[in-house]
Order: sequence, then C-alpha cells, then structure tokens
Amino acid sequence: MKRANSSPNLVYVLGRIGQIIRPNVDIVAPPDDVVFDRDVEVTMRDGTILRVNVFRPRGEGPFPVVMCAHPYGKDVMPRKTMFGYRALLQYRIMRQPSPAHQSAWTNWESPDPAHWTARGYAVVNCDLRGFGHSDGVGELISDQEAHDYYDLIEWAGVQPWSTGRVGLNGVSYLALSQWKVASLRPPHLAAICPWEGFSDMYRDFGRPGGAREDGFLPLWSAGVAKGGRTVSNVRKEQLARPAFDEWWAARCAQLEKIEVPALICGSFSDHGLHSRGCFEAFRRIGSQHRWLYTHRGGKWAVYYSPEALAFQDRFFDCFVKGEDNGMRDVPPVRLEVRGDRDTIHEVRTEREFPLARTRWVRRELPGERVAFDSQGDGTSFVWKIEEALELTGPMVLHLNVEIAGAKDATIFAGVRKVSGGANVPFEGSYGNGYDVVTTGCMKLSMRLQDTANSQPWRPVFPFNQPQPLEPGEVVPIEIELLPSSTYFKPGDELQLDIRGRWFFPRKNPVITGPQIYEPSPPCTITIHCKDAYLLTPEIA
Repeated sequence: MKRANSSPNLVYVLGRIGQIIRPNVDIVAPPDDVVFDRDVEVTMRDGTILRVNVFRPRGEGPFPVVMCAHPYGKDVMPRKTMFGYRALLQYRIMRQPSPAHQSAWTNWESPDPAHWTARGYAVVNCDLRGFGHSDGVGELISDQEAHDYYDLIEWAGVQPWSTGRVGLNGVSYLALSQWKVASLRPPHLAAICPWEGFSDMYRDFGRPGGAREDGFLPLWSAGVAKGGRTVSNVRKEQLARPAFDEWWAARCAQLEKIEVPALICGSFSDHGLHSRGCFEAFRRIGSQHRWLYTHRGGKWAVYYSPEALAFQDRFFDCFVKGEDNGMRDVPPVRLEVRGDRDTIHEVRTEREFPLARTRWVRRELPGERVAFDSQGDGTSFVWKIEEALELTGPMVLHLNVEIAGAKDATIFAGVRKVSGGANVPFEGSYGNGYDVVTTGCMKLSMRLQDTANSQPWRPVFPFNQPQPLEPGEVVPIEIELLPSSTYFKPGDELQLDIRGRWFFPRKNPVITGPQIYEPSPPCTITIHCKDAYLLTPEIA
C-alpha cells in the first residue's frame, strides 16, 4: 500500500542549524522602575532555608503576587554581551517556530517579571529545596516539594508588600509543580496557571502505554541531578520500576482536591511530555472556574505571545487582583484547529473538551491480517477524505495482535495527514517540526484495562499487573492516541501507521527532538484486522 512517510527537508534542517547559532528569542533590557530583592530567605516548617527573588513595582503597594517554583535556578538568566543578551542554552537545543519575546529577567519557562510588574503585580521566583541558592536536599515532584511550595505561598501572602492573594504561573516543571500544592489548598492561593505540565509522571511521560521513554527523560534526569542535590535519580527509578507502583503514585496529584480557579494550557504539540496530563487535569480538577487554552504552536513562543499573555492577564486580574472584568463569563475552552504546522484553520470557543457534539466514528481496518518485522517501518492503512472534516479530540485504536519470536512487544500507532500524496507536518514536542497528527503506544504485557473507569474515547489502564503473552496467542489491545485538532479538506487522506518502534530515529535528536521509546525486541508482529478499528472524533 502506498503511504506518505517523509523526513525533514533541507530548508527545515538549515533553519534548525541557524537557530542553534542564533536562537529564535527576542530579549530586551529589564525595566528601571522595579525593585529587585535577590536571595530573600524564607524558612520552611522544618527550618530549612529556601531563597527567592522578589520583583516589585516601585511604590508602597500592596501588590497581588505571581509566583513560580522550580529546580532550574532562579538566577540563571540571559547574560548581557557586546552583541546584546545571550539566550539561554535551552533555546538553542530546542527549536522554536516563532520568536519568544521576554525581558532579561526571565529565566527558563518562568513568568516575565517585566510584564507582570508593569501590570501592578509582585513576582516571586523560587529556588526549590536543594536547587539554586536554596538549602537542603530536594526530591522532585514529591510531597516534601509540595509542602515547601505551600510554605512559600503562605510566606508571600503575609508580606507587607502583598495583598495576600497569590497566583501561580509557569511552563513545564513550573506548571506541573502547581498540581500537588494546589491540592493542599494553601489559604493565600487565589489561582493557578499551569501552562503545559504533566499530572501523571508514569502515564504522561516516564512510561506512556507502559513503554519506557529513553530520550528526554535521561537527559532531563542527568541535568537536574547535576544542577542540585536530590535524594533520588529519576532515570534510575524509571529503569527500576516498569510497573506503576507507590513511587509513581506519589508523583500524581489528587486533582479532584484542587478548588482554586485554573487556567490550563493544553497543547496539541507536546504529546511526548505534557499534553495528556493537561487535558486530564482539566477534566478532573474540582475547580468551579477553569479554562483550557489549546494550541499547536511552539511552547515558549505561545506562552510569551501577546494573545496568550492577554488571556493570562485577564485571568489573573479577575482572580488574583479581584477585578470584575467579565472573565467568569468567558467560555471554558479556547480551541485552535490547525491545517498544518504553520496554518491555523480556526480559533473558536467551546464549552467542554472533548466536544459534546463529537461523532465518534469507527474506521475499520480492511483485510484479514498483516504481518511485519518489529524492527522495520510496519504497516499503514489509508482513508480518503471525501468532504471537509475536522477531527478534534482523542482517538483510540482497537487491535488484535499476535507476536512470534519474542515474549513481549510494544505497538506504536501514529495518525498522519496526507495531502497531494505528501506527508503534512505538525509541531511536536521539543521543537520537532515534523510531527504527525497524534501518536500512542501500548506495551502488550501492560494491556490489562480498567474497564470500570474506561470510556469508549478514554481507555484507562492500571499498568500494575503485567500479563505475559503465550506463544501464538492473539490479544486484543486498545491504544490511546492523544488529543489533537486537525482540519482535512476534501481529497486529503488520513493515514494510520502501526509499527514496533518509534517513528523518529535516535540519530538526529537536534532535528526532530530527543523523544524516543524502548523498541520492541526482534520479532514478527501480526495484526488481525477482524474487529480492528480506529475510533476518530469527527465534529459536525
């Protein structure tokens, strides 16, 4: 069967190299009319000293507070050189499709103090325990970290320059660190803005579908271990814990206990890291006032963009400043539909996600069976799109699988958009500009499903009871493909790829990002097509 499966072209590769030399970030000098107190000491409940930077507008105040906390070093900021400010290393490693605009006081993935102080907020940027200039030994995404964050919020809430209302904001780790502390309900916490942050370290990042992530997690784990003092090594724990256990459970927040207003960014372009956890958090948190801001652009360029900042401004002005600005009447979902990596087909508001008017369509896999080598490019199924079509929401692939020559394997599934016979690229994790519409995977031995809590569009797996395969056994599996929102015009094709290894090679992580997963062992994988189908979310 003819299928589209293209690699990055020369223009893309040259552009990527150019951004390594000159990152796509615009850095301006910090303002003069701000009070900057560096390394302010805050005592935790156990006596450990953490240190924070405080940025305040000039004047007596008091001011509402925007806060973030992370392990990346609050004082790691762009350095001034004779050629201007030097961008942080991360912007060289991970491509941005459009510029990220920020002041020189902005460290990695944090709210820009220049923006927020100009709007009358104090900004508090915190070194977590064991990192930066803070004392102690830390443990990432732990209860101890959440209790420290609680104490930092309560400290900021009673300072003479504070109104007593604190909002949390930030990207990635600065987002995911908000879940656990918000579930503890600190009295001075007024709102949270987790901008792309996973909420379940096992399912969202470390072992999605039970398959071990072998790309970014080892790099990130080594980086944080080098940059601070921690009691555990994330990579070592991931390697030692293939099943979901108490260590993984301790890194999941009790989302239902979160009650403060929340502005959650759910990105369609970060399937390899944060996407699943953001949409799951939006679905589960107990907040009466919650919003989902979706996009498929570059993570940092969008966060610092005028449109996203305007949404954040309105949210914080309402719930942290206390302004009656109509935010409570804004529809809960900002939905961005893409035609391709660079084309926004439509931006509109919705009342829920997935959309209530979704028509869930079963696209049956034709034929009787197909076999392929687990080390190769697998097999594909293609459907011609006859009329204009929008697919918005998660997808689920139902398969019947048999393997020969191994005791276990991982099935990877990806959905592509094909137009004019060519693969249509989309923005993906870590700056991968050649991502597909959506992906998912399932380690066959981890296929046991929690049927009591599953829905047709949302299979749930405990991942704690491995089920070995017997020789010649055909097993039914369901693969969760993460949410996306894509427009297909008449004549386009929807292509489903199934294989035994990840879709992008390990050899070029700078070009397509470091995301990769443990491959299947050498074996033959057979897909039995009877009763096999792809469930797609079609929007009327």
